[in-house]
Amino acid sequence: MPYIAVKAYPKDPEIKKRVAERINQVFLEEWGCPQKAISISFEEVAPEKWEETVHKPEVLAKVDKMFILDGEKKF
Repeated sequence: MPYIAVKAYPKDPEIKKRVAERINQVFLEEWGCPQKAISISFEEVAPEKWEETVHKPEVLAKVDKMFILDGEKKF
């Protein structure tokens, strides 16, 4: 705990490493969990497949769980 899964358009491996490190740091500092508890994955999704494979089935289906939805804060 926690497992953070990032689905996004393809990015350079170095960018993904930097983003993973920043996410990791936030969970260490704010969530208060030990390093050994954190797992982070990246799944690349082609832009032309985004709507059908991520936005509709995962984002829109979980609107009630979103803290930020399409750039708008929900808190």
